[in-house]
Amino acid sequence: MDHRFSSTSSSFFGDLTIRELNGFRVRKRPYLGDLSSESGVVSIEHDGITTPPLAVSFSKRRSSNLLAVADEDGYVSFYDTRRSLPSLSSCREKAAEARICDWTAHNNAIFDMCWIKDDTQLLTSSGDQTIKIWNAEKRKCVGILSGHTGSVKSICSHSSNPELLVSGSRDGSVALWDLRCKSSSTNTHGEPRIFCRSTAVIKEAHTSFCGKRVKRARGASTSITSILYLKDEMSIASAGAVDSVIKIWDTRNLKASIAQACPHAEPSIEKKKVLHGISSLSQDSNGVFLAASCMDHRIYLYDVMHLKKGPAKTFTGSKIGSFYVKSAISPDGVHILGGSSDGNAYIWQVRRPESNPIMLKGHEAEVTAVDWCSSDYGKIATSSDDFMVRVWNIKKGSSISTRSPTAVRKRVTAHSSIECRKLMMDDSHSGSGDIDKHLCHSNEMKINSPSPIQTEAVEFTTPESGKKRKIDMFLKSPASESDSPSSVLYPPPSLKRRTIRDYFMSSSCNS
Repeated sequence: MDHRFSSTSSSFFGDLTIRELNGFRVRKRPYLGDLSSESGVVSIEHDGITTPPLAVSFSKRRSSNLLAVADEDGYVSFYDTRRSLPSLSSCREKAAEARICDWTAHNNAIFDMCWIKDDTQLLTSSGDQTIKIWNAEKRKCVGILSGHTGSVKSICSHSSNPELLVSGSRDGSVALWDLRCKSSSTNTHGEPRIFCRSTAVIKEAHTSFCGKRVKRARGASTSITSILYLKDEMSIASAGAVDSVIKIWDTRNLKASIAQACPHAEPSIEKKKVLHGISSLSQDSNGVFLAASCMDHRIYLYDVMHLKKGPAKTFTGSKIGSFYVKSAISPDGVHILGGSSDGNAYIWQVRRPESNPIMLKGHEAEVTAVDWCSSDYGKIATSSDDFMVRVWNIKKGSSISTRSPTAVRKRVTAHSSIECRKLMMDDSHSGSGDIDKHLCHSNEMKINSPSPIQTEAVEFTTPESGKKRKIDMFLKSPASESDSPSSVLYPPPSLKRRTIRDYFMSSSCNS
């Protein structure tokens, strides 16, 4: 398996750097208008005993199509999706042949997985209340994270620092971990093990509304069902089984959430009101959208910078009858893939929430975990309680679309502030017409794909207006740049990084 784990680094921020160096030339991607009727099918079984898969995760490296599957018996299995996988009629007989390898990772169900460190390591969270770190090539446990007092339902790593991760548990707590803070010991076989303790814990993260504690009904769950490390690298989002509220936390100050999102304007605490929990959260690679699968059989899409406004779009058509039914927004933010309790999987277009979703038929029981392959766009995996995992592909010859709600590619060539002042001083001698001509040449903007995030082109109608726009462009103060909501996710490099917390704090002070 050496060829599957090379040392080449790949990350979201690395991809942005490559795009910038190449003038933001974006490769066209296929539009999911026509999926193949046939898909590869693998039966999840070990020693002839079938078990339901609970989590699926494609490796994140661009050149890899490796799929990890975790199941209720605590096994992790690897599959190479570039191979020709078995059909439905032969998947049981070829179950062992289709796998690259499998091993017992936990003595309990595995609820979530996460690839880190260029796919050389895999994190698994389990009902045994621990998180384990695995050497993916050698299938060897190199670390154990303990501290939760309930099943660990969700884990997520930092977008650029693989040493940092966050987890959510059935005990109602959210825990932050730093893999550099560890202690070494040996197990009963004399093998070295690394044990980590959480660096910070948020207890009872989802047991109240708007900071006020409410009395829970007997047997009500406070479980954290999903957790995300947001792309601003300082904030995390959490969701639970008790209600449909998403909470945003600043990792530098975890005393209280800094923002909340809910499908309704005001979360109700009336006894007669049915509260619907959230089964999963997902985010696109640009960090613009946040998708939440709710137990009211809807998927809500939020704009990260406008959470208080409620969901920007709502998607219906699937049946979310248990907390095992998950959804995932595509890396480019164009589509949402979701499981369903009716035995089908569904794909929605983000731009057209009112349109009927694409229905993927084939499973014979509730479709639970789903995932997108980031290295092979259009390849997806769905798991089901029918003990099967299906891998779907786009048919050859499908139509091509470059539309992406989160993709705004622009190229701006600008002079330094010194050159700008020099041009302004020369204005009195050379005339404003030459400056206007020079500005039109130096401010070239190119937009490669349409987007709901509208970007106005730079236009100069008169010499005076050109001069004013030029001053605004080159002599813009750092304070004005930092007041923009977009500065949270994409801050100017010369400024100190701000987070979602800073934006919401400044907004509340101004209001």
